[in-house]
Amino acid sequence: MRSMAGRWSDEHIAATLNRMGLPTGQGKTWTAHRVYSVRRVRGIDAYRSAVKDGEWLTMTEAAKALGTSSHTVRLLIKTGVLPAVQVVPRAPHQIRSADLMLEAVKSAVARKGRPCRVVDADMLPMFTDT
Repeated sequence: MRSMAGRWSDEHIAATLNRMGLPTGQGKTWTAHRVYSVRRVRGIDAYRSAVKDGEWLTMTEAAKALGTSSHTVRLLIKTGVLPAVQVVPRAPHQIRSADLMLEAVKSAVARKGRPCRVVDADMLPMFTDT
C-alpha cells in the first residue's frame, strides 16, 4: 500500500486490493475510507493529483499521450515493447513517461492497423511467393 499511495487515490487502491482478493485485517472488502484509515495509522502520505509531476502515467494517460487506445498500450506492454511496472501482480500498470519516447514504442504505434509483433528473422512467412 505504501508504494501505491504516492501514485494512486484511495479509491484506486481500494479497487486494486479488492480485485486482487486481499481482504482487510477483519476480512472485509476495501473501501476508500479503510485505505485512508490504514494510511493515517501508518503515517503514509496521500496521493496528491495536483502535485503529480507526470513522471509516471496510467495506461489511459499513456494511451492519450501516444494518440492510441488503452488496448494498444496493453499489447505494447504484453509484448515487451513498452516497459511498465506493477507494484504487485494484477495491479494497474505504471508507465514512465520517458519510455513513451523510445524508438521501439514510436515505431510500433506508427504501424496502425497491424499487430504489435516483435519482428523475428527466423519467422517463416505464412504464404510463400509462388
